[in-house]
Amino acid sequence: MSDWEGVDVSRTSCRVGTLSLSMRGLTGEVPPELGGLAGLGLLELDRNALAGEIPPELGNLTNLIRLYLNGNALRGEIPPELGNLQSLVTLYLSSNGLTGDVPSELGRLVRLETLGLDNNGLSGEIPPELGNLVRLDHLSLADNGLTGEIPPELGNLALLSGLNLDNNALSGEIPPELGRLVRLVQLNLDNNDLTGRIPRELGNLPRLEVLYLGWNRLTGPIPPELGRLPRLESLEIRWNGLTGPIPPELGRLVQLHYLLVSGNSLTGPVPSELGNLAKLWMLLLDNNQLSGEMPPELGRLGNLRSLTLHHNALTGAIPAELANIRFLEYLRLANNALAGCLPAALRAVENHDLDDVGLPFC
Repeated sequence: MSDWEGVDVSRTSCRVGTLSLSMRGLTGEVPPELGGLAGLGLLELDRNALAGEIPPELGNLTNLIRLYLNGNALRGEIPPELGNLQSLVTLYLSSNGLTGDVPSELGRLVRLETLGLDNNGLSGEIPPELGNLVRLDHLSLADNGLTGEIPPELGNLALLSGLNLDNNALSGEIPPELGRLVRLVQLNLDNNDLTGRIPRELGNLPRLEVLYLGWNRLTGPIPPELGRLPRLESLEIRWNGLTGPIPPELGRLVQLHYLLVSGNSLTGPVPSELGNLAKLWMLLLDNNQLSGEMPPELGRLGNLRSLTLHHNALTGAIPAELANIRFLEYLRLANNALAGCLPAALRAVENHDLDDVGLPFC
């Protein structure tokens, strides 16, 4: 058996320790007999065409460290017996057709570092017991049908670097306890039904690089505390109900590549401080109620590819400095109250709406 490809047998115990059969074109169901392999430490059956349900007998594999069943066509509920796998470090069940609740028993997997349940058909609420997984580094429950509120207990996951809850039907407010996750690098809450304000406590996440809060029903102002995120590269809060001005403190986010705040009800001027974001590739401010003149400092954004300011209440002349953005490929300025003439150099932008602005070229 030790000569079989993908099977490793311990020379001391003569037990199967590894069963690695990823991407082998396997079909049929996961055999419940695998639950009798008491010495199994690694079970990789990912990216095959396995169907049927996950056998609860896998909960007998008390020495199992890593379980990969992702990328199959598995259905049915996640067996609560998987909560018996006290040695488990990695659990990937993503990209299947699993349904039902996330079992609260998974909160007993105190050694777990990675939990991937994304891209299934899971429903119900996120169990607060997941807050007991204090060694967890990555938690992905994205692309399901989860409902209810985000448990504040997730703020106990002090080692967490990635939290992906996007594309569900989560409601309620973003718990301020998430501001305790000081190792967090990515927080994705896009496309849910979240309400209330963006917690200012999110400004306490010194390692955060990606913050996605778009396509919810968030209200209130953009917290100026977000300007304290020194490593932030992507800030996406578009298509909510945010009000008030764009905080000039966002001009301190010097690592930022994407600033996407379209589709809110933001008012006041475009802060000149945004001209400090030298690494910015995409600046989307359209479909708000911004007023005043475009700051000429935007012309300092030499790496900018996309700039959208359409559907606001901007006035005054278009700054000639915009022509200094040499990599600009996409420009939208229509549906404002702009005056004067259009800088002729902007004709070189590959994709623009200048013909709809209603002004002559200079």
